[in-house]
Amino acid sequence: MAGGCVVETASGRVCGTVDRGICTFKGIPYAAPPIGPLRWKPPQKPAPWSGLREATSYGNRSIQAENVFDLPTDLLRLLTLGGREKISEDCLYLNVWTAGLDGQKRPVLCWCHGGAFITGSGSSPWSDGANLCRLDDVVVVSINHRLGALGYLHLEEIAGATFSGAGTAGMQDIVAALEWVRDNIAAFGGDPENVTIFGESGGGAKVSVLMALPSAKGLFHKAVIQSGPAVQMANREDGTRTSRQVLAELGLDATSAGKLREVPASKILEAQNAVQVAIGRASFADRRRLGFNPVIDGHVFPGGPFAPAAPASSAHVPLMIGTNKDEMTLFLGHLPWVTEATFDSLVEAMTPYLGKRAADVIAAYRRAQPAMRADEIAVAIVGDLGVRSLSLTIAERKLAQKAAGVFVYLFAWETPVLNGRLRSCHTLEIPFVFNNLDRAPLTGDDPERLALGDRMARAWTAFARTGRPGHRGLPEWPAYSAAMRPTMIFDNECRLEHDPYGVERKIWEAA
Repeated sequence: MAGGCVVETASGRVCGTVDRGICTFKGIPYAAPPIGPLRWKPPQKPAPWSGLREATSYGNRSIQAENVFDLPTDLLRLLTLGGREKISEDCLYLNVWTAGLDGQKRPVLCWCHGGAFITGSGSSPWSDGANLCRLDDVVVVSINHRLGALGYLHLEEIAGATFSGAGTAGMQDIVAALEWVRDNIAAFGGDPENVTIFGESGGGAKVSVLMALPSAKGLFHKAVIQSGPAVQMANREDGTRTSRQVLAELGLDATSAGKLREVPASKILEAQNAVQVAIGRASFADRRRLGFNPVIDGHVFPGGPFAPAAPASSAHVPLMIGTNKDEMTLFLGHLPWVTEATFDSLVEAMTPYLGKRAADVIAAYRRAQPAMRADEIAVAIVGDLGVRSLSLTIAERKLAQKAAGVFVYLFAWETPVLNGRLRSCHTLEIPFVFNNLDRAPLTGDDPERLALGDRMARAWTAFARTGRPGHRGLPEWPAYSAAMRPTMIFDNECRLEHDPYGVERKIWEAA
């Protein structure tokens, strides 16, 4: 039995480990296993236990496929985003890092992992919370929850009320985890009245959705969206279409949909993968409406999350939001249509992304960035289309509420690995935010990067503590405004710029 850290939770006592002053608790159940009759049901309270439960290893990852984004081997070796734990439907576990079990009220940061809504976990070495706790005396929580078809299969129109809420099951899991934080985090030295939700990529999309869920209101007090804006999600029709595709892959239909709870999870994953392949060939603009995403069902998830406006339920929640300069090098930078791009080939190659606007958008980017190569233009356009323009839309709609501060950043530090081809790619900021650069081969080994890790991690903890990310290690960082658009640029030399890449921003405003 592990020693050193024991906490009484609402379900029973847990025993964690201590390392260099930080107590760590892994694999704490925050809800009952969603298996058998509980598959696709809202999360239920965990069964209490007697005695001392060992909390020294991460819980299972949600059911998921490996390498769902089809990344090349040289890149996969540098990424440790998903953890290595067993995959299982029994996946509703969370992890806690804290500097003290002393009754103090520390800011709490709850991490929503990335991986769209189909992959990932809270057990990545990049998102280990210990260094944040050492840096600035906070409490960090990471969460696993249902993913893919088991988390986001809208079945109400097909199978009736017995599957009510199935299209938001994974988001309801996160709400249950935040309820666990509200009820238990004080015993871990955290303040349940000062909780920040933050996430990257799909995790940022989860934060976006949480801001619009009535059931999540009051469970968090600040929010950070990192390269993961979600403006509009799937509607009931979209969700039903995906569910019919899954049923067809399983040889079921509306009359036999009730048998879904008896189908092995491995078969459901196979069906999910088959549907994902078809979605991969669809229009880029429709990606949030296709496949396995939270479904706007009118009750659990009433709308948006940021269309046509920012959600009223989180109007008074301060927001920090930002992107990386070269988001799409991670996904596109190795593909032949990008590596072999010429300006003659680019219009046809980008039509699936831009439709009839392809030629005009490419020409506008070439005027704005005349020194850029064709491949660089391609990556910049797709990144701005899918990440940066939507992030700024969220910032502007949140700002329009005039109820809470909004802070915008752009991560511009470039990694030297793989001969520098990734530049400031998607996910690269995560180990800086957690100050875990020694665990992230993607960042290389230049000691100069360590200072940036310290500055960024302190910005995140300052925001969690006060609602403002500024600190003595950064230039003055004012709140966002439509007039000046102040943006913190994170690089070896951090700086504030007003409306960076403003010409490109206006291209998307005209869309």
